[in-house]
Formats: sequence, structure tokens, C-alpha cells
Amino acid sequence: FTDSEMTLAGITRKFLPPHVTLHCTLNHADTPSHAQQQQTTRSAAAVDFWQADKHTALAVIGNAPTALFRLLENIQAGKFQPLAIIAFPVGFVGAAESKDFLMQHGDCWQAEWLTLQGREGGSALAAAAVNAIFADLLTASS
Repeated sequence: FTDSEMTLAGITRKFLPPHVTLHCTLNHADTPSHAQQQQTTRSAAAVDFWQADKHTALAVIGNAPTALFRLLENIQAGKFQPLAIIAFPVGFVGAAESKDFLMQHGDCWQAEWLTLQGREGGSALAAAAVNAIFADLLTASS
């Protein structure tokens, strides 16, 4: 699951196992109305549509700090449990704080996680991390 179409577009499918599906719910038909109802951003609202079998999903945040905050809220509430979190939200508002929250409470997530400190990040970095992890797994299994 990704928070943005840009992150989704940057993931190289040839590195992924054939059974893996990619999802971005930012443009889900119900996301705008859900965001309005929840009085939040579309990026945060889109995370509420993430559903998967427990411990089988990879949550990839490459753009929106509000998506990372919502993901962590949903994990704490037992609504979604990814196998791992790759978190590289970017920007001046909330990016550093969302990643700090992830790091400070790292033992709470019941998931492996990868992030960096500060405002830097972005879709390209998040997609590159996914590509590197799966390319390494592909090479290791060969």
C-alpha cells in the first residue's frame, strides 16, 4: 500500500514476486467524502481504506505526513497491521514530527520500519527503498 500515485509508479514490478499486488487508495471513489467527513486530508483518509491479511502488507509512505500519522493511529487502534513500514514523508509541515513519532514508539508497531530523520524524503526515496529491498531478496533467492 502506498500513500501516493508517485510512490506507486516508482516501484519496479519486476523485482516483486508475481503474487504481490500494489495499491494506492488516494483516488478511491470514497476518499474525498471520507476526508471531508473525518475533517482530514485525502492522504490520511485514504489510509483508512487499506485492508490486508494481518502481517502481509507493506505500508509505504513517500509523500504525506498525515498519511503516516493515520497509519500509526490505525495500527494502535488495531485496524491495520502491516508487516513493515517504509516511511519517507517529505515537507515542512509534519514530516519530521511524523517520522519522530514512528521512531520514538518503534517498539509499539509490531512491524519492522525504515525511515530517516528530518524533513527530507519523498516518493522517489520511498520507491527506491522498496525496489532495493525486493531486488536484494530476488538476488538472494537466485
